[in-house]
Amino acid sequence: MPDYLDDLRLAHVLADAADAATMDRFRALDLKVETKPDMTPVSEADRAAEELVRGQLQRARPRDAILGEEYGVEGTGPRRWVIDPIDGTKNYVRGVPVWATLIALMEAGEGGYQPVVGVVSAPALGRRWWAAKGHGAFTGRSLQKATRLHVSQVSRLADASFAYSSLSGWEEQGRLDGFLDLTREVWRTRAYGDFWPYMMVAEGSVDLCAEPELSLWDMAANAIIVTEAGGTFTGLDGRPGPHSGNAAASNGLLHDELLGYLNQRH
Repeated sequence: MPDYLDDLRLAHVLADAADAATMDRFRALDLKVETKPDMTPVSEADRAAEELVRGQLQRARPRDAILGEEYGVEGTGPRRWVIDPIDGTKNYVRGVPVWATLIALMEAGEGGYQPVVGVVSAPALGRRWWAAKGHGAFTGRSLQKATRLHVSQVSRLADASFAYSSLSGWEEQGRLDGFLDLTREVWRTRAYGDFWPYMMVAEGSVDLCAEPELSLWDMAANAIIVTEAGGTFTGLDGRPGPHSGNAAASNGLLHDELLGYLNQRH
């Protein structure tokens, strides 16, 4: 089995470069922001960070394909890097520090491409999380200064902390009733949003999280980090991995209950 550690080291180098670019423009008074066709914002920093990561990948891994949020897919083959230059752009453009660069490596296998390396770097929070298949998940300032991640052992919904992003997406999908029922059953709910709830699941400070509508680049890095920390990451349909267009993540002990509530429709 490949160990992926060289790829993980490269992903950290890529994240360092992206951090420098995004922090340089964070809270800049002259930051340029546009609206994409899907009505979501994109800043010059999103594009600059993705261009930077793509350039480094083309030099370091010229045979690998690249999929990024801003510039689409480039190349073919069994290995594909997946990049979200700024996950949490709405936070970024408003000066809220909860945003991150997500970098994943996916490899072709049974059931399609699966993530084998993931790095989530949130420089404005001073946090970074990462994982490589078969090597566990970690958080810290660097590969050398790292703490291993483990999901929680909470086994009752009444004791569980549930994190989400917003209410509107659940309502649009007709899943709001089940979502609200779940919020009434758990101990605590908080809307941290974007990448952060998945990282909290991986480190055991949150037990459940879910989002109703996502793209592959929103999920690939999160999925490998959650699963290598001992958790479960699926779509709302229960399919393992980041391929369902939505996500549910948990410590594993509560996953069936989580999916049961979120699939109740009115």
